[in-house]
Amino acid sequence: MKNIKNIISRTSALLSIAFLMLISTSCNEKKTEENHEEEKPENEVTLTQSQFKTVGIQFGKVENRNLRTIIKANGYTTVPPQNSAKIATLLGGTVKDIFVLEGTFVNKGKVLATIQNLEVVGMLEDYKSATANIEYLQLEFNRQKTLADENVNPRKTFQEVKAKLAVEKARAQAAKNKLQALNVSTSSNSALIPITSPISGYVGEISIAKGAFAETGITLFEVFDNSQMHLDLNVYEKDLGDISIGQEVDFILTNQSNKSIKGKIFGINKSFSNESKTVAVHAKINPDDAKNLISGMYVSANINLNKATVPALPKGAIVKNGDKFFIYIKEDSHPKKDTKHNHEEESKEAHQDGHDEIHFKAIEVIPGTTDMGYTEIKFVTSIPENSQIVTQGAFYLLAAQKGGGEHTH
Repeated sequence: MKNIKNIISRTSALLSIAFLMLISTSCNEKKTEENHEEEKPENEVTLTQSQFKTVGIQFGKVENRNLRTIIKANGYTTVPPQNSAKIATLLGGTVKDIFVLEGTFVNKGKVLATIQNLEVVGMLEDYKSATANIEYLQLEFNRQKTLADENVNPRKTFQEVKAKLAVEKARAQAAKNKLQALNVSTSSNSALIPITSPISGYVGEISIAKGAFAETGITLFEVFDNSQMHLDLNVYEKDLGDISIGQEVDFILTNQSNKSIKGKIFGINKSFSNESKTVAVHAKINPDDAKNLISGMYVSANINLNKATVPALPKGAIVKNGDKFFIYIKEDSHPKKDTKHNHEEESKEAHQDGHDEIHFKAIEVIPGTTDMGYTEIKFVTSIPENSQIVTQGAFYLLAAQKGGGEHTH
């Protein structure tokens, strides 16, 4: 009988232990579920009031903006062929003097240097000799003509004088043309050839030195007139159909400041440039903006096609995370289930200490055209009407989201 009682007693104890273990396991599961429920989704960020004020987050709403559609293109600055000059000499010689420095502004006709060549003396001699003979033969021509008309002298004598006069005139004109081609005055007595600038502009590279021999056909000076500076932009074949003369261009210098300069398309090539499958598009630059530009500067340009009214946000409201783009909206307060009285008291204390939490949610968007500081957006999923969108401080929220910058009590 005692054995039966002991067996019953032991069985009751084991059942009690098993029941307690079941309750304990159930509680643990509930706690785990509660903890899991309290974990925030990856696309949410929480800030305290102090963090919110420190960051200076500002809110706004989606606006309908009149933004321009653009085509991006790269290119460089250049001047038209008629506004640049590579200056050489038609007759070689020794460089006597150089009168300019690189970067100097010169007017058309300015003497840049002089070259000495004794052949010039021979040309001057031929010209002056011929003009002297012309003077004598002209008088003789007039006299012989009178005598021939009166049948005093034979007509043959008159014809001989007439032929000699024509020869001397031709010799004088040939010598004069040579001297003019060399920019040498017919009244000069010097063997110097002046090298003059054919255009007004800035002196570029100087390829000669005083005392050196300047060879025929070799560039001695370069002069550029930057007042007619324009852009040569490389546009791909797929974009050609959208390009037309008169469209405005905004560009920046690739290797300098980000100051935007404006231009306007005035010409489109009708052939491809080499093997790049691009076509050169020419855009004129405002002369005031072209003053400080140099031919050959690389540029990044936006060709403005047209304008359209689209939903847009300030550029700073959009952040990139991986290969996707997001904005942040302010969420309503997240009420928490109070499982214990102590937790409620802690929440009250936290509220009294000024640690209210502000919740934000990342919303995926597809950005479009950017113009005047605003970017076109398309929402992947809809957002509640009248949502407060973060327009300033989005990068901080992204950093907090990536680095676990949430506030915990």
